[in-house]
Order: sequence, then structure tokens, then C-alpha cells
Amino acid sequence: MQLFGETLAAGTIFFLIVAIGLALFFEAINGFHDTANAVATVIYTHSLPPTVAVIWSGIWNLIGVLTSSGTVAYTVVALLPTDLVNALGSGPSYAMIFSILISAIIWNFGTWYVGLPNSSSHALIGGILGISIAHGLLSPDHVLSEDLNWKPVRDVFTALFVSPVIGFFGAASLLLLAKVLVRQPELYKPAEEKQVPPWWIRIVLILTCTGVSFAHGSNDGQKGMGLVTLILVAIVPSVFALNMQATNIPQVAAKSAAVIPILQQTQSISLNTQDADHELTQLLRPSGKISEKTFPALAIKNHEIADKLLGKKSYEEVSSSDRRSLRNDMYLVSLAISKLDKQNQLTNPQQKQFLISYQKLLDQQTKYIPNFVKVAVALALGIGTMIGWKRIVVTVGEKIGKEHLSYAQGATAELVAMATISTADYFGLPVSTTHVLSSGVAGTMIASGSGLQVETLKSIALSWILTLPVCTLLGAAMFTTSLYMILNLSGVR
Repeated sequence: MQLFGETLAAGTIFFLIVAIGLALFFEAINGFHDTANAVATVIYTHSLPPTVAVIWSGIWNLIGVLTSSGTVAYTVVALLPTDLVNALGSGPSYAMIFSILISAIIWNFGTWYVGLPNSSSHALIGGILGISIAHGLLSPDHVLSEDLNWKPVRDVFTALFVSPVIGFFGAASLLLLAKVLVRQPELYKPAEEKQVPPWWIRIVLILTCTGVSFAHGSNDGQKGMGLVTLILVAIVPSVFALNMQATNIPQVAAKSAAVIPILQQTQSISLNTQDADHELTQLLRPSGKISEKTFPALAIKNHEIADKLLGKKSYEEVSSSDRRSLRNDMYLVSLAISKLDKQNQLTNPQQKQFLISYQKLLDQQTKYIPNFVKVAVALALGIGTMIGWKRIVVTVGEKIGKEHLSYAQGATAELVAMATISTADYFGLPVSTTHVLSSGVAGTMIASGSGLQVETLKSIALSWILTLPVCTLLGAAMFTTSLYMILNLSGVR
């Protein structure tokens, strides 16, 4: 059957449809949770009718997704074991993709069903940690510490845990400041049922909803985009392994050739392609260190890039069978150069500058998001919000504080959420819209003196605390089960 201009087997198409369906369903449930938070204040304060609010939020989620850089997407991908990412299309890589999605979907759907705001980011990262642990325990030549990529894990955890604190204290401080600067008593009273707020308050609330929706799309939407792109690379590598729209192929070819003398620092060590793959994979593990074989291995893989691109003006001129191996070579060389730089192994300033510019050029070829993937993810977020907004909106509006949400509380919580998420997006860090906004609402309730509903907060806190360990266990169990099924029942290796 023809798909994406390639002839694919029925089994391959089945895997593709199921995997992408799961990824988009995950994004729809993300819409149940995180996008619902973005519209909670405008719906609850009657600034916009629910249908209008959801459509408006969906449009700005779409704009946020379409204008996103993709940095967050590949920050999440960086948490995965390098050898699994570099072996896309193998049985273990299929097991990895299905396990991430199914574990996150199970937990997200369950918490939404009982009306608890939950972090899709935590669920996704918990699943990834579970897969890393299971992969380390199941692989005979690995130890557990070698499959957990601790540096990006630490960075992501810091962002996920610090952002709710910023949301809480930031929103509380902003509300107190607003009370000093804007002396309008109606702003600080609980929203009246079915009563539309004054026009200028409506404008403020609509603008904050717009900002949170845009920021959510540009941050949370990228997680699904990264997963869908991984699926496409794994299943249809001849079409998606490389950025087929790239126009700088001659520049990549020229730089790869120019880099050869820099990398050929050790002439006496002879390695074949498999040895080079193994050496660089070992280097890229969390505890990996440079050895006498590192630069020869880099030189071999880079030489293969230069050979495959010699005389080419586009990736259409590279054979379909070579595109996956070319992507793998680029991926390994780019990550290896980055790690050598972080370990201060590039001592010549001019060579270092040249290698880093080459590494960034390679990233442009492999770390990209197709436009149709962005649109599909944005639509899934919007559809999910339309279906599942009500449970989360009621929790945010009525069940966090002892009094119902006021106009000022909604606006300040969303302003802080928008700023926090946008900042995280700039630095390429995934954060939770749910955590930031819910914490912001709680902060405003404390600042206004209205108090908090302890039972609701206990339930939300329990959900937050359990998300990582539960999803880690789910991810490990799903990976082990699906790996067995794929290797032993489907015959994919």
C-alpha cells in the first residue's frame, strides 16, 4: 500500500496507525487536563461562553504549536536511552513508544475521570523513567545507572517541581499588589453565577486565557509532537528520518568534509563501523568517558556522513535505504560532539567553534517537526478540551478555595502561569500548565484570605505525588510486556 509516497507492508501501516492514534489520544487527554485549565477562568467567570472559550483557546493552542521551536520536544526525547532512540524501527524502539503512550494515557484518563488536575508532563516523564529502568535491567550488557540519563532528568525535574512554587507565590504576590493598585471591590468578590463581568475585566481575563493557551501550545504541545515524529521516524524512516525540506545539504556536506582533519587525531587505531557505533554509544551513556577510540570512532561516522552527502543537493538524492543510517550517524556525531564539549575535551578554540557550528547544523537535519504533525497535535488538544473541560473547570473554579474564584484571582493566576510557561519554553524545559495554574489559584486564595478546601488539596497533592512513581511502574511493566509481545509474537527484531 502507498503511504507518504512509499510502499509499506500492511503490518507496518497497522503499527503506524495504532501508534499515531495513541499519541493523538494522549494529546486529547492532555486537552482534558492542561488546556481545560487555560479556559477555566474565562468559563467560570462567564467572560466567555464555554463553546466560544474552547474554540478560542484551541486556536491559540494551534498558533502556539505552529510557532514553537521544537526544543521542548527534543528535551523530552533526550530523556530516553540513547541506544533505543538510535535504533528506531527495531522491536525495542516500538515497545518504547507504545509503553510511553499507554502508561501516560492510563494515568491521565483516570485522574481526569475523578476530576483531579494532573500533569501530563509528569505522567509522560514517569513512563520514560520506567522504560529506562526496565531497559537497563533487561539488557545483559547494561547496568541500571547507564540507562538513566541523569542530567536532563535532573533539569526536567527541577523545572517541574519549581514551577508550581513560582505559580503559588507569584500569583499570591500579584493579587496583593493588584489590591493596592486597583481598588475595585467587584474584582475581588466571587464571580456571580450567570452574571457577565464588566467589559474591561472580561478583556483582561480573555487576554490571560489567550496567553496561557498560546504558552500551553508552545510547551505542552511539543511533547506530543516529539513522540509523533519519533513514531514516523521509526516506522517510515525513508520519509521522516531526515528533514526532507532542508535546503542546506551542500553546506552540511562541505562542513562534514572540512571536519575530517580535526577528528582524525589518532591515526594508529583501526575501527570498523560497528566498533565506532559501540564506542560512541558507550560515550553517550551518563557515565561515558572519552577514550583513545573516541576520536577515531567520530572520524569514521563523520566520514560516512561526508560520503553519503558527497555531491548531493537534497535528501531526495540519498537512497531510501541510506536515510535511516545517515540519520543515525548524524545523531551520534552531534551528541558526541556536544558531550565532548561539556567534558572540556575540545581544547582548541577555533576547532571547538567549528565543531559546535557543525553540531548545530546536524541537529537541523534530524531534530525537526513536520508541519502536519503540529496541526494534528493542535487539533487533538482542541478536541480534547471540547470533550473534557468541565470536570477540571469545576475543580479549579469551586473546589480549590473555600470561596468561588473571583475575577482578580483568575486573572492573576493566569498571568503568572503564562509568564512561567513562556519562560520554560524559552529555555526548552517542559513544565505542567496544570501544576502552575492550580498552584496559582491556591496562592490567590491564601492571599485573599478566603482559605483552601483541604480535602481537595489533599486529593490533588496525592495525585501529583503518585504520578511519577505510578507512571514509572506502568512504563516499566508496559515496556517489559510489549517487548515480549513484539519480539516473540510479531517477529519484529
